[in-house]
Amino acid sequence: MNDAAGALARRHCVPGSPRLSPGELDAALAALDQWQCVDGRLVRSFSFADFHAVMAFVNAIAYIAHREDHHPDLTLGYNRVHVAYSTHDAGGITINDCICAARIDALEA
Repeated sequence: MNDAAGALARRHCVPGSPRLSPGELDAALAALDQWQCVDGRLVRSFSFADFHAVMAFVNAIAYIAHREDHHPDLTLGYNRVHVAYSTHDAGGITINDCICAARIDALEA
């Protein structure tokens, strides 16, 4: 994990955060390895050996979501998980989405 992503992972979500400007989003994407902006959402897919690993990962994401009170959309299958963040109240991607993405990346570290 790079220093910018580590700094994001150490932050906490703040209710009511505004949508990121295009420049802010570009800076966040540069810090978040393998995350992309697709249709106004911050997305990344993860692959695993089996369903047990998938469920352990999903449970870790659930813990992060509960602690930060910020929840992703998850799609999962036997050996994959697709994570998508966007803050509906702000109409797009906020710093809260990036914080949670960085925390998920920290699970792999």
